[in-house]
Amino acid sequence: MLIEPTSQLQPLGTQLPPNEVCDALARRLKAETEGEVMFDAASRGRYATDASIYQIMPAGVLVPKTERDIATAIAIARELKVPVLPRGGGTSQCGQTTGAALVIDNTKHFRKVLEVDAKNGTAVVEPGLVLDHLNAQLKPLGLWYPVDVSTAAQATLGGMAGNNSCGSRSIAYGNMVHNVLGAQAWMADGELVDFGRVEHATGRAAAIAEHVRGLARQHGAEIREHWPKVLRRVAGYNLDIFDNQSERPYTADGGVNLAHLLIGSEGTLAYTRSLTLQLSPLPRAKVLGVVNFPSFHAAMDSAQHIVKLGPTAVELVDRTMIELSLTNPAFRPTIETALIGRPAAILLVEFSGEEKGPLLHKLRQLVELIGDLGLPGAVVEMPDEAPQKNLWEVRKAGLNIMMSLKGDGKPVSFIEDCAVPLEHLAEYTDGLTEVFAKYGSRGTWYAHASVGTLHVRPILDMRRDGAQKMRAIAEEAAALVRRYKGAFSGEHGDGLCRGEWIEWQFGPRINEAFRDIKRFFDPADLFNPGKIVDTPKMDDGSLFRFAPPEAPRPYRRIEIQPVLDWSAWNVQADPVTEETTAPGTGGDSTGGFAKAVEMCNNNGHCRKFDAGTMCPSYRVTRDEQHLTRGRANTLRLAVSGQLGPDAFTSEAMHDTMDLCVGCKGCKRDCPTGVDMAKMKVEFLAHYKARHGHTMKDRLVGRLPDYAALASRFPWLLNLRNKLPLLAQAGEKLLGFSAKRSLPEWRSDTFWRSPEFATGFVDKAEALRIAGEGGRVAVLFVDTFNGIFETENALAATRVLRAAGYALHTVSKEGGHHCCGRTYLSAGMVDEAKARAGALVAELEPLARAGIAIVGLEPSCLLTLRDEALVMGLGEAAKTVAAQALLLEEFMAQQAKAGKLDLKLRPAGKPILVHGHCHQKAFDAVKPVMDVLRLIPGAQPELIESSCCGMAGSFGYEAKHHEVSMKMAEAALLPAIRKQPDAIVVADGTSCRHQIADGASRQAVHVSVLLDSLLA
Repeated sequence: MLIEPTSQLQPLGTQLPPNEVCDALARRLKAETEGEVMFDAASRGRYATDASIYQIMPAGVLVPKTERDIATAIAIARELKVPVLPRGGGTSQCGQTTGAALVIDNTKHFRKVLEVDAKNGTAVVEPGLVLDHLNAQLKPLGLWYPVDVSTAAQATLGGMAGNNSCGSRSIAYGNMVHNVLGAQAWMADGELVDFGRVEHATGRAAAIAEHVRGLARQHGAEIREHWPKVLRRVAGYNLDIFDNQSERPYTADGGVNLAHLLIGSEGTLAYTRSLTLQLSPLPRAKVLGVVNFPSFHAAMDSAQHIVKLGPTAVELVDRTMIELSLTNPAFRPTIETALIGRPAAILLVEFSGEEKGPLLHKLRQLVELIGDLGLPGAVVEMPDEAPQKNLWEVRKAGLNIMMSLKGDGKPVSFIEDCAVPLEHLAEYTDGLTEVFAKYGSRGTWYAHASVGTLHVRPILDMRRDGAQKMRAIAEEAAALVRRYKGAFSGEHGDGLCRGEWIEWQFGPRINEAFRDIKRFFDPADLFNPGKIVDTPKMDDGSLFRFAPPEAPRPYRRIEIQPVLDWSAWNVQADPVTEETTAPGTGGDSTGGFAKAVEMCNNNGHCRKFDAGTMCPSYRVTRDEQHLTRGRANTLRLAVSGQLGPDAFTSEAMHDTMDLCVGCKGCKRDCPTGVDMAKMKVEFLAHYKARHGHTMKDRLVGRLPDYAALASRFPWLLNLRNKLPLLAQAGEKLLGFSAKRSLPEWRSDTFWRSPEFATGFVDKAEALRIAGEGGRVAVLFVDTFNGIFETENALAATRVLRAAGYALHTVSKEGGHHCCGRTYLSAGMVDEAKARAGALVAELEPLARAGIAIVGLEPSCLLTLRDEALVMGLGEAAKTVAAQALLLEEFMAQQAKAGKLDLKLRPAGKPILVHGHCHQKAFDAVKPVMDVLRLIPGAQPELIESSCCGMAGSFGYEAKHHEVSMKMAEAALLPAIRKQPDAIVVADGTSCRHQIADGASRQAVHVSVLLDSLLA
């Protein structure tokens, strides 16, 4: 629950300052800084969690614009005695970035590469810079920063330094601490200090060096006795920099670098301004061997032998992760290429170097070794880069894939990265498995077999008895770690869940030395208190995101009657057998909708920029509010009553959901399966029921109802596009941007064409043809392609006939059938159900006969495969969904079966393809490319882009116009401008309109291009 002041007995960092202090802090920050100051409950709630199980309400949030803002904020907070919590991507696993403090978000404005020295292989960066963004800039120089954490697409360098992050290839490159050369940071009193080589230290830095050196001397015997001898050890402060007897020294020459005191300090000692990083040459060649094992024990036991071959990585993927990956459409094709049957576990073994020849020899040695270990034929060899990259992406998503388990029981992080010597790895994992079974659970496993660090998470229900089991399992796991002389914290840091174990690991005298370091750096306990030193108990239920019944404020769900069917999420998985049960139908507040919202575990995968679709609004705003994670957090807080009784339908919630464009990118890209587009439909229905529909809502939602009539007066309705005064009046009255042209009405609609009147068979004939094994399909013509862009529907008709298919289409007296998409976008779910229900009823007999239902507009056709299944339309909807295909999907399917007789001429020009967001969400872009390759000589190029920015009516609205154009300019429009002679293919109606408005280019539906090339 959101932690408010309850008891002075709570550890510092978990209790909020008094209200008057928070109010004064907000006033002064607004007056004295240029940053964004957010002290409302929803904004604070969005920063109350990270990717851990904890949640603590911050005092407020500052998004600084300048360094002066940061320095000023530190000074104000120090004066008012409010703690300061520097934050990066907020993806910490242990609660490091949660606290009752002023959270300062570095990610929006402090993300620059300040300097690169390619000759010496160094870079100076700001703390908010994302690792993947740094490596993208370094790649042309042949360099990279090799601490390649799985969250590289969203992890910031400042956060990685705070955690002493490691990554998959630490066996070759070391941890963060081994790759940082210096840091500049603000102290609690505001002084900016340079941390670097101790021999160059002066002033404040020299005093720090002398003090810590004295502690190291004083505790030298304890350091040598208690410090873990494994590479993966990230607990406490790096006091041992002055007693460097570790397995791998922090510096290449064995010297001392004061910056290493800050690495792993979790923002408790100073506030980082910049980091100086040691870069590495980018490997020119890589090969990958995927070893399939019949048992988990065999995989663990083999790791100690595999590392002797000199790999750069040995990564585990266990059976749970394999099975979950197979259920995810984004990961299934990739994981299948790595499997031999259904293994219990696989190890990804990578070799890298300057040339591929020697690496292929290493791969052969791996095959021989595994054969000698009794598993001949167990290695899938991947010498080529593309399949390697795809498989590594699945492995990187491992944690989040694990968290996609439905139900209240989830894999919980608290012993997840204990590290043990490799020779004991199999025994250790066997022992932990027995511990889990003892407490009625099982573990999910993945990660770094090369260095003895396995991310293991027992499945617990933190709403009920999870805390008790958590404590018991942790104590028995600790005993195993001690038996095998390992480290209790091996990668993800201490935070709230492992802080109390620091003294257990190092002993009371070293723990007191850590407290001394904290006091010397930060005597006022200003920076992130309650971490590393004087931490709360790991199982303090009052700090849990899902607080148990015995907590002061237990987690509860308010009563909401969903309008969609969320029963698929209303399941409970048995932690041992993995069998699922459905305790309800999802129709009440204890059911599916809340559980669907709670699937977001704050992993931050939606913060990426480089690939996929999600989250387009975050990509252009960089605001936590306009992020899939931010929306899910706000929804969770609302449906659990933590933002007040009416928060779910409040204006604050509307503002949070407003920039969700319904792209469905999260449906595919989010590893835990958060479907924010569907959640927005649910929210809109409730919000509009309370606040009412606007005229714009009615015009958009009911477009299919009046489109046929309106198309009889196109000359009148199109005046708006020709007369600026009408456009401006429309903006004021309806909210449609005067900067946009609206779709042109026309009288020659598809349903008034000769082809419709004479060229289609009736239902009985279609069923007869299908029954006799003939070629027949249903052409589902939607409102947009039937009214506004008739040429697309007519072109599709000609192409399918040319390919040898008889066609049927569905229509009704006085109009046409509609999928309900426009009604859903306006929150008119009841109307959508009625329209979709009528369409499904018309299509069901044809679908039951095995006839394909072929559509042109992705958002409409794919409604039959998505929202129609949760509208309560019964088995008929499932029958129709199974036969519903986009034109390209149908054609690619038939071509593969040898049933597509289509003769085409060469296009004579390059072809650029923009995929509609819903096509991407349903993995329907590849068929577009396959069909275009049927054109002789064609080599279609897919534009790597997120949402085009139109998203139905979103981009037409005046309040969204600027954001819409920024989305388009992020990748789509620049790519089109670079190839002025290319044919641009875009199946989405709104996508074509955006391209016309933004690039002055006419994009075409694939049907039009194919029709123009019919031989």
